[in-house]
Amino acid sequence: QVQLVESGGGLVQAGGSLSLSCAASGRTFSWHVMGWFRQVPGKEREFVAAMNWSGGSTSYADSVKGRFTISGDIAKNTVYLQMNNLKPEDTAVYYCACRTGIVVPTTPAQYTHWGQGTQVTVSS
Repeated sequence: QVQLVESGGGLVQAGGSLSLSCAASGRTFSWHVMGWFRQVPGKEREFVAAMNWSGGSTSYADSVKGRFTISGDIAKNTVYLQMNNLKPEDTAVYYCACRTGIVVPTTPAQYTHWGQGTQVTVSS
């Protein structure tokens, strides 16, 4: 079984930065795809960024390209989301997710394991 635990959320002013971490445990992750999603009340969970360990492929939502960076440390089984130039519309609960395979999907239904989420609030 896989367990994912996010950390690093908080309150930041617009234009600021935050770094989220997702610590994974339970199984080896060299063959997993890791993703970040976010959700605000009343809206569907939306894709933010994802990567695979095997080939280093990454994918980003258009809304965060150039501002967010996903990376990972396989030795620590940890995935990071560096968020720069944050905007109020980035406010959401951010979730880490993973799945097996190589292809990097962008829809929540294609991920099998989820963390509990961490709140990110960006004030204007």
